[in-house]
Amino acid sequence: MRLGAPIFARWETPDEWANLARKAGYTAVYCPVDHRADPETVRAYAESARKADLIIAEVGAWSNPLAPDERTRKEAITYCQKQLALADEIGALCCVNIAGSRGEQWDGPHPDNFTPETFDLIVETVRQIIDAVQPKRTFYTLETMPWMYPDSPDSYVQLIHAIDRPAFAVHLDPVNLICSPQRYYANGALIRECFQKLGAHIKSCHAKDIVLEPRLTTHLNECAPGTGGLDYRTYLLELSKLPEDVPLMLEHMSTEQEYIDAMRYIQTVAQEVGVRFYSA
Repeated sequence: MRLGAPIFARWETPDEWANLARKAGYTAVYCPVDHRADPETVRAYAESARKADLIIAEVGAWSNPLAPDERTRKEAITYCQKQLALADEIGALCCVNIAGSRGEQWDGPHPDNFTPETFDLIVETVRQIIDAVQPKRTFYTLETMPWMYPDSPDSYVQLIHAIDRPAFAVHLDPVNLICSPQRYYANGALIRECFQKLGAHIKSCHAKDIVLEPRLTTHLNECAPGTGGLDYRTYLLELSKLPEDVPLMLEHMSTEQEYIDAMRYIQTVAQEVGVRFYSA
């Protein structure tokens, strides 16, 4: 498995970007450009990543393809198609988005998010995105979420079968699945279930943490790896069973030092449980 995070330093060329990633100790990276980049630039970044033995883990397509406003929905679908095409061109492992929300907040909760009609709309929308691009070497994935599909290993399995496209795969963020005290305290079992049911389809994973606060009614807050209750021992052991190119990508921290501390924590836990990250 590989480890990666955002790059904070500024760079001028693709080679500088790749060198910064290697200097930071990363063997996986987020895509450094979006679909507006010209083909020559995309090829240059792909080549720099190849020379530095870096895996471009994911291209983000963050938008709301289920938006209640039809214009917003169509724009989001078009954006996802363009980002998926970029992922295929640059050689990223996957293009990732959330399924979307039926509410005004693109990533927020809404009472219609868990209806059968919304499930069917997700299936239709993902097919529309994949069929327009027909990627040859990348995958379109949906990040697991607490208040929209896929919100569990079983709902992800159901989506895989319903969408029925070889280019549809899994992006795993176990923290986003922890939405109750029950799941919080049993998150090791939840993680094992995710890998048991979805492991063959997982293309990229996120690394962060979560803490349950002792305040009524229930407060679950995202935090940096090592400062919460996520069972990283189980997470890393399960990850180590997948092909070595599956990346674990740190996210949602504010400073470079926070990422450095998080990476050190994860590496320490990996050493304790006897698993190794890929190193060129």
